[in-house]
Amino acid sequence: MSDDAHPIRQFPAAGLLQAAHPSEVPFMTTPQSASENEVQQIAWKQNLYVCLFGSFTTILAMTLILPILPVYIQHLGVTDPDAVVSWSGWIFSITFLAAGLMAPVWGRFADRYGRKIILIRASLGMAIGIALIGCAQTVWQLFWLRLLVGLLGGYASGATILVATQTPRAHTGWAVGMLASGTLAGNLLGPLVGGIVPAWLGIRLTFFVAGGIILIAFFCTAFMIRETHKPREAAPINATPYSFWKSGKQRNLVLLMLLAGTLLMFANMSVEPIITLYLASLDTLTDQIPLLAGIAMSATAFGSMLFSSRAGRWGDTHGHLKLLMASFVATAVLLLLQGLSQADWQFIALRFLMGMTLCGIMPALTAMIRHNVPADAAGGVLGYATSTQYAGLVLGPLAGGLVANHAGFTAVFVMTGAVMLLAAALLFWQRNTTTRADNA
Repeated sequence: MSDDAHPIRQFPAAGLLQAAHPSEVPFMTTPQSASENEVQQIAWKQNLYVCLFGSFTTILAMTLILPILPVYIQHLGVTDPDAVVSWSGWIFSITFLAAGLMAPVWGRFADRYGRKIILIRASLGMAIGIALIGCAQTVWQLFWLRLLVGLLGGYASGATILVATQTPRAHTGWAVGMLASGTLAGNLLGPLVGGIVPAWLGIRLTFFVAGGIILIAFFCTAFMIRETHKPREAAPINATPYSFWKSGKQRNLVLLMLLAGTLLMFANMSVEPIITLYLASLDTLTDQIPLLAGIAMSATAFGSMLFSSRAGRWGDTHGHLKLLMASFVATAVLLLLQGLSQADWQFIALRFLMGMTLCGIMPALTAMIRHNVPADAAGGVLGYATSTQYAGLVLGPLAGGLVANHAGFTAVFVMTGAVMLLAAALLFWQRNTTTRADNA
């Protein structure tokens, strides 16, 4: 759909644009000249494809090394099995914890100095950090280097910010959906490659290969991305980009998007840790339960990868709030059906279908945030969105394990389905509240 398919009318006093979808009101902080608009129209697809390649390669490299971390820990001198498990947990988690804490910081930095520089920093920092991991001599060095990678990383989240802010409004959902497809593809292929490459090259050289892959993304980002962002000038106290928080309508909608992202990750990750055990309790045609678990997890990512861009385009056309409500309700139904599965093939098929319903949620959340905050504050708010999602990543497995221990596996699917329905109910309430306010 073209840009002129969304009629707008401007309110000069407030400096905001009223969109065709009343719940998706964009802010404009500074007018763009005709030449800037022309550059953006030419560059946004190139930026998208570079960010798509960069997100795919960085996620591929990051997940490529995950399967060999326990072996590398043993290689560094930790021989006790319990200690290997403990160190693996800490070394695996510290990168994502650091990345979640730093996301709002880098997002605000991007708002102030530009988004391209954030991607350059992230890709170069991760390339160097992962290569240095290959030089570690002790497990503590490995721990601190993984922490460093988390502090300096964040390419995928930074790419989301750049694409969301540089893409024309009518194509935001589709563009973010395309970007999500690249990330999911990296997540799918990374562990597979990580299980093959070390046998050929050795463990330490694998880290150098992973760093080299990210270095390619660095050069593509540095020389091929064209950004129209200008550094933000210091604003008066009463006119800061974050003054939109004073508007109850926009503030409440953005906070709801942050909460919805948290609930999404909470519900999804509540199920992930018990999939292997749940499959073992079903009728299966094989005793290779870990293989079945891997297939089930990959089926969800594969379904999302195939349909992310289509879902994003649907949201661009029909409204992202409608897409969110439909996706949460459909996902809730599929989660409840998974809890009633009688055979492994039923469970895997439902996981694939759930990937199709999940794929529209993150692009829609990103588009809703982007359309309801000033451009100069988008990076910081999307950074907060990343942090709240990491909170769901941490709390979900804990809750899933607790419920499974006390009430059984089926109860976990019931709980996660209820969480998804709660998110849908909150979104429905927000839509009605917005409609009543517009009609008042």
